[in-house]
Amino acid sequence: MYALILLGIIGGTFIPAQTAVNTRLKQFTGSVFITSFYSFLVGTTLLFLANLFINPGYFSTDFFMSQNYSYIWFFGGIFGVIFLTGNIILLPKIGASLTVIMTVSGQMISSFLIDTFGWFNASPKDVHLMHIVGILLLIFGVIFMNARRTVAVPGANSRIWILFGLFTGTLVPMQTAVNGALNEETGSFVFATLISFTVGTTILLILSLLIEKRISLKFQAGTEKLKLWHFLGGLLGASTLAFNALLMPELGATLTMMAVIVGQILMGLLIDQLGLFGLPKQRIDARRLAAVAMIVTGILLLQFF
Repeated sequence: MYALILLGIIGGTFIPAQTAVNTRLKQFTGSVFITSFYSFLVGTTLLFLANLFINPGYFSTDFFMSQNYSYIWFFGGIFGVIFLTGNIILLPKIGASLTVIMTVSGQMISSFLIDTFGWFNASPKDVHLMHIVGILLLIFGVIFMNARRTVAVPGANSRIWILFGLFTGTLVPMQTAVNGALNEETGSFVFATLISFTVGTTILLILSLLIEKRISLKFQAGTEKLKLWHFLGGLLGASTLAFNALLMPELGATLTMMAVIVGQILMGLLIDQLGLFGLPKQRIDARRLAAVAMIVTGILLLQFF
């Protein structure tokens, strides 16, 4: 059990790293849709190669003819497109701190509802008072971590963007639950992740051609040249989804998302402390460490009750 939680935390560290990498890639594409397209395309390619090695029999006509192709084959990719592209849009609209707070709050609400009511074929679980306390600690921890940051919320429609951030956050546990159900149906979390990425890549290709009328990118932006690491977002995203699809049936939606959120927070602290991916350094202080303690306590309450 604890090894699975550790895997969830590791998978969570990929999310802020993916966002940072995709932000740098956007300098060379000039479009959130094209940036997301290349991120998904890289992930799809790597997952296809992995499945050729792990699940060669899955690419037979007999396998595809035997499937029922319910909504779980398609909705994971749709949820992923909205979340990834939505976050790229939100950052300049409401600021990074508020984006984190709203998306994480959405994850809390959605994962709790999935576990309570058994949505997306998840096994329903009884609600315990300590579950509520754990979720509140997680939410307060995230807010406390970001409380002193200065966040500018420009524009008259800032409340709409804040609600949009909450909405995009709710899609993360839904995507995890859908991919977990597809994992159980197909018998492979790697193949389930490939399907999610393939659907997402197809949607983003269509959006890029319809809206931007291109999928091109520049090889130099200012003084910076395009490098291979600018495409790592696809690898990080594929790894996160694969971990989540594997963990969802074992840990449930709430505990899986709690582990992922801890990973997000820890990587966020590391990026701030070291100034990774060319971002400005922000030293880790006692307030942030206290917030992490609150978040970890919330996860423990969800685990032991």
